[in-house]
Amino acid sequence: MLMIRAIVRPEKTDEILAALMDAGFPAVTKFSVAGRGKQRGIKIGDVTYDEIPKTMLMSVVGEEDKDFVIQTIMDTARSAGKGAFGDGKIFVSEVEEVYTISSGLKEVSSPVEEDAA
Repeated sequence: MLMIRAIVRPEKTDEILAALMDAGFPAVTKFSVAGRGKQRGIKIGDVTYDEIPKTMLMSVVGEEDKDFVIQTIMDTARSAGKGAFGDGKIFVSEVEEVYTISSGLKEVSSPVEEDAA
């Protein structure tokens, strides 16, 4: 299992959530966050805004779904054309265990088996 965290423009959030839902990935946690990337914020007149509002979307998916989910997010989150600074970032990390609170069930991520050569 993998956790995918996408930090995106807030105005793209509904479109991304709809695309994930349509693709069969309805389980997403949404956070309002603020931060800055390589652009170090934006300057309007004499004022520099170094904490830009963003949305973080978090979802746990199987290894086999990783590329599809990432591509769905990228295609939907990207600004028109080739994209623009501030479109966001996607982070992927391993999930070792998942617990369902209501049932008490534990789900363990199975290790990838390597081929013996």
